[in-house]
Amino acid sequence: EDSRLGVPLIFGFDTIHGFRTTFPIPLGLSCTWDPQLVERVETVAAAESAAAGIDWVFAPMVDIARDPRWGRIAEGAGEDPWLGGLMAAAAVRGFQGSDFGQTDRVAACLKHYVGYGAAEGGRDYNTTEIGLPTLRNVYLPPFKAGIDAGAATLMSAFNCLNGVPASGNHFTLTEVLRDQWGFQGFVVSDWNAVAELIHHGFAADRAHAAATALSAGVDMEMVSDCYRTDLPGLPEAGRVSSATLDTAVRRILRVKILKGLLDHPYTAPANLDNATAISLAREAAARSCVLLKN
Repeated sequence: EDSRLGVPLIFGFDTIHGFRTTFPIPLGLSCTWDPQLVERVETVAAAESAAAGIDWVFAPMVDIARDPRWGRIAEGAGEDPWLGGLMAAAAVRGFQGSDFGQTDRVAACLKHYVGYGAAEGGRDYNTTEIGLPTLRNVYLPPFKAGIDAGAATLMSAFNCLNGVPASGNHFTLTEVLRDQWGFQGFVVSDWNAVAELIHHGFAADRAHAAATALSAGVDMEMVSDCYRTDLPGLPEAGRVSSATLDTAVRRILRVKILKGLLDHPYTAPANLDNATAISLAREAAARSCVLLKN
């Protein structure tokens, strides 16, 4: 009511392995080898998230991770791109259904694009060096599978990829994602990743970081506020084209419209079947158990 144009906010949240009902972590769910089960789990997680006012979830994480020293391996489906792709698509279908504008569904966000799971030494935020064949055959396929399943959004990563920060990487964010794959949703940066282009030595200051990220293909900035404070003057200064800015705004508005936020900005009351959700959590836990023998 008090904003200039009356455009509703979109509320996002890290619904990683359930919202109210706790399910096995994604790495555990991958051990079920059952995409249909994953879809059922995320359907419950979507309904519970939506009932609490969440429109958009920062999941699934589809990073391929082959170094167990990297703690965030828990959030993904493991080391295999084929299984990762099946699980990514299943999670998207679970979160979004056939129409994420329904009141019991949420917009999904594939993360972290791309190569984040290959951090050197398993050290979070560390740089990654990935040859093009490995990038194409191992790290990109789960993202492509999620996009083919209809994922509404995507999150750009923290890491440098072959010397170029992922949140300022025109090759991955525009040439691959938009031009080759035809992705129509919007890209949000990871936490503070736009401002961190300065720390990477890839941007001289906040205005340069905003121009670099937006021009590369990051439509929305998370946490850092280079877009809010420094972007308004950049088109007039000739550092960002008005068409580029309009395109980013259009992508975000499109997702808000598809979510139904412009018509129904407030959360509708929901009746959740807690007993069924708990039963499903028990089933998922049993199916994800792995017995190891040395």
